[in-house]
Amino acid sequence: MIAVVDYDAGNLRSVETALRHLGARFVVTADPAVVRGAERVIVPGVGDAAAAMGRLDRSGLSDALREFARSGGPLLGICLGSQIVLDRSDENNAQCLGIIPGEAVAFDERPGRKVPHMGWNTLIPRADHPLFAGIAPETSFYFVHSYVPRPAEVRDCLALTEYQEEFCSVVGRDNVIATQFHPEKSGEPGLRMLQNFAQWRV
Repeated sequence: MIAVVDYDAGNLRSVETALRHLGARFVVTADPAVVRGAERVIVPGVGDAAAAMGRLDRSGLSDALREFARSGGPLLGICLGSQIVLDRSDENNAQCLGIIPGEAVAFDERPGRKVPHMGWNTLIPRADHPLFAGIAPETSFYFVHSYVPRPAEVRDCLALTEYQEEFCSVVGRDNVIATQFHPEKSGEPGLRMLQNFAQWRV
């Protein structure tokens, strides 16, 4: 059973729709005990990192997610979820989950680059990972974001994307992986990625 964490962070319904389409067994939950007992966990999210962490901390979900990650179960972060698995975010100086060392940093608004980065862009894998199985190199996925993950260890950046500069668009370590883009809004390649996660054996 996949636990999809509900912390009022925005893209929950689209994740539900994608998982239902795949026939995956899942439950949407705000209960820390359910998260701890799940086979695998998805942390979706759109919104403000500091506000999101406030909700996670108040509900006890922060500790549950850290414990689940330490247990070795597969954990997938999506969009905001790819930032809050890190130590901190520039967004209102949020102190995050600290599951993967690093920080989320803001795009600089250089000439010709609109922020937020919104729309389809290609993924350039830097490492083999079960999440990428059956997905052609430089496949496009759907992005909406103003902050990007910057893991402390280069090896924890599993894929890059170009937006006037290369940025890390997939972070991962051991049983935890997180995408800055939205697989649930990325058509067949995104569905394949979610299916890969549902079948991932760490």
